[in-house]
Amino acid sequence: MDFTLKTYQSLLSALKHAGYTFQTFEEFLSVPADGKVVVLRHDIDKRPENALRLAQIEHASGVKASYYIRIVKGTWNEEIIEQIVALGHEMSYHYEDLTITKGNYEKAFEHFKVHLVEIRRFYPAKTICMHGSPLSKWDNRKLWEKYDYRKEGIIGEPYFDVDYTKVLYITDTGRAWNKTGVSVRDKVEGGLELKVRNTHRLITLITQNDVPEKLIINTHPQRWFNFGWGWMKEFVCQHIKNVIKKVLVAFMH
Repeated sequence: MDFTLKTYQSLLSALKHAGYTFQTFEEFLSVPADGKVVVLRHDIDKRPENALRLAQIEHASGVKASYYIRIVKGTWNEEIIEQIVALGHEMSYHYEDLTITKGNYEKAFEHFKVHLVEIRRFYPAKTICMHGSPLSKWDNRKLWEKYDYRKEGIIGEPYFDVDYTKVLYITDTGRAWNKTGVSVRDKVEGGLELKVRNTHRLITLITQNDVPEKLIINTHPQRWFNFGWGWMKEFVCQHIKNVIKKVLVAFMH
């Protein structure tokens, strides 16, 4: 049974036993650790309560992670943000400003700055991460072709500030690991690749020391449940979304 909280706990245990140091993305950029390092990046697209469950599991395991939350109705939840920060995790902005402003760069940048201030009420955010907005024609990363996030006190964005020839990026976009056919924008340029059928296979590879020393593992908390109605609903809905995403990816090429 994949994408359960129990499976996620097993993934954390495998990483710990394999000797990985856990760093937030902010730490990874500012004070990188030697040897085996993993950044757990969580994109809170929806269901913030799921993100809190993952944050609690990580805290109980003695590890820190980086959470990026959308500022949209149904996702932005200040009580949950406070709880995740209180558990020692990094919290910052999962930005989608070009999508929200329909491609108006000036309005998008003003929107970005306002909401970065909102995030910083809870955590002194120094990193950001774009939301892919797969159904939008706007790529939110293009905002930085006209503006500079470093002038806003941001030290890094995972799609710009990581050398992926040295760091393996693995993401559960599409409810599968690195399934490029259903990922519209959640992709990186780099030389490292890993074919993984499911989380259990990923755990096996980690246990066998068959993964690189530097890892960024991106998960979307809305996919991870205890087995039950929520898990089954996500399974069905994501299958439908993947069909649509495959068409979008094919169209973009």
